[in-house]
Amino acid sequence: LCHEIQPPSGYSTMSSERRLVEARHSATYAIRVRSSRGGGSHPSSSEDIVEYLEKDGEKEPENMLKLLAVPWINVAFCVVGIVGSLMVYGFLQEKVMTRPYGLEEEKFTYSMFIVLNNRLISCAVAVCALLIKKSPVAPVAPVYKYFGVSLSNVIATFCQYEALKYVSFPLQTLAKCAKMIPVMIWGYFIMKRRYNAKDYLVAVLVTGGCTAFLLYGDVGPSHGSNSKSNTTVYGMLLMLGYLGFDGFTSTFQDKLFSGYQMETYNQMLYVTASSTLISTVSLLSSGQVGPALAFVSRHPDCMMNILTLSAASTMGQLFILYTIKEYGALLFATIMTTRQFLSILLSCIVFAHPLTWQQWVGTGVVFGALYYKTLSKKKSPEKPVQETAMASTNSAEQEKNPLLPQ
Repeated sequence: LCHEIQPPSGYSTMSSERRLVEARHSATYAIRVRSSRGGGSHPSSSEDIVEYLEKDGEKEPENMLKLLAVPWINVAFCVVGIVGSLMVYGFLQEKVMTRPYGLEEEKFTYSMFIVLNNRLISCAVAVCALLIKKSPVAPVAPVYKYFGVSLSNVIATFCQYEALKYVSFPLQTLAKCAKMIPVMIWGYFIMKRRYNAKDYLVAVLVTGGCTAFLLYGDVGPSHGSNSKSNTTVYGMLLMLGYLGFDGFTSTFQDKLFSGYQMETYNQMLYVTASSTLISTVSLLSSGQVGPALAFVSRHPDCMMNILTLSAASTMGQLFILYTIKEYGALLFATIMTTRQFLSILLSCIVFAHPLTWQQWVGTGVVFGALYYKTLSKKKSPEKPVQETAMASTNSAEQEKNPLLPQ
């Protein structure tokens, strides 16, 4: 098999990261050639390639894995998985937090209850993944570090859900694009990171686009309070809280978990388990457990929406992990930026959020800046991995770390 793997032209001048990508492509192609000669079926990922080489053709993947080995089908799988699951998540998030249920037209107001359900499902998926992979379950880092990350993440997620009572979903989604600004601020002070002129330019464009969206049209909820000006100000404060705590979560997690070699689902298990405990304590201390359970018992369709929302969020994280693992942060950032724009369009159509032409211009400026940053990264493959990963941070909703569901 080895003689079939030929290095591409210019291999000696490639960066180490690019060499690894080319080596994987060459190995995959060689295995396909061997498969066509009767050498057995081919695997669908780099890990399967290693296992295939070690077992010398004894591995027989399922039909789905055979299809996923075709590059365009694999990319389409990632795109449909991320966009589909997270658009369902966004749609149900807006529906649960803004639309009335039943003939009495009651509204669900218990944001922390959604956070709890979301974390419970994510925690259960992490446990199943560890059991299936037979990976270590014991915590790698001290438990208090997981709680530190979880606390800021729970607060950020609560602010995100709560803000939908006071601002429109398009504004909320667009504001999330400005997450790169607090990430840069926290990164500067906590991680001593430095950013180039292009990073600051993108930050200015995103801020300007969000400001235009805020100033030149209605940004309040389509079904909300009569005093929209006051509620919108409160909603913007909640979004600022979300951006601040979410940016802090990403940077704080980098610092707390540096130096630890931990399996992805092991970290996911303890972060979400800590978030579950924090959410439970918050619900109990605020006396919202009883009212929340009474509401969903009166309106079982609301509970179904919450469970579907949580499952879609968790599925989105799994697709994100897979996409980053197979294709890196750049493809992921492109998919996530597109998904955010499509979510805004869907919300405007389904939930009647008419936008002025100035708001569309602001939206175009924001997403244009994000696409520019992502595409400019693709032209610079020699840049450090840490800088490349910033493309993911700057254009995704959750994006710096897919382990933390929103």
